[in-house]
Amino acid sequence: MENLLEKIGNALIKFISWFYFPFLRFVPIEMFRYATTGGANTVLDISLYFVFYRYVLDKQIVDLGFLSISPHIAAFLMVFPITFTTGFLLAKYVTFTASELQGKIQLFRYGVTVVGSIFLNYVFLKLFVEYLGLYATLSKGITTVIVVIYSYILQRSFSFKIEKLAEAKNIAG
Repeated sequence: MENLLEKIGNALIKFISWFYFPFLRFVPIEMFRYATTGGANTVLDISLYFVFYRYVLDKQIVDLGFLSISPHIAAFLMVFPITFTTGFLLAKYVTFTASELQGKIQLFRYGVTVVGSIFLNYVFLKLFVEYLGLYATLSKGITTVIVVIYSYILQRSFSFKIEKLAEAKNIAG
């Protein structure tokens, strides 16, 4: 399975690199890959969120008997496992490929950073929808921008951290 994921990752790297030339002077390749894969994952996230919120949940409160969940939060909870998985795989096999941390350490650290993302998603969705009265999908879009900035910083410096020696080797050669 690992080999298959690496092959898919390498194919995606080649595909993304084909579009990199115009941005060569302005953006490092790693940031370009993050923007590309993160953008694709974000489009998937918002699209699934819209479908789940509007059509699956029909904008109705989810009553579990012991707990009621607002539709905008329920849609987030339903979409999350999908985009968590795709986000991790894209980060590991396409964006932060220079990281020499073991996959299970990367996954654990990625999970830790995602806990922060969940918290931020929850707080900002509650704030924008329930207190500021913005549309749920618009609120999700604004929230996503905030969370993406947070995620990039933590994934680069923590989840897929590159040791200084490894980083020096990559820069030199």
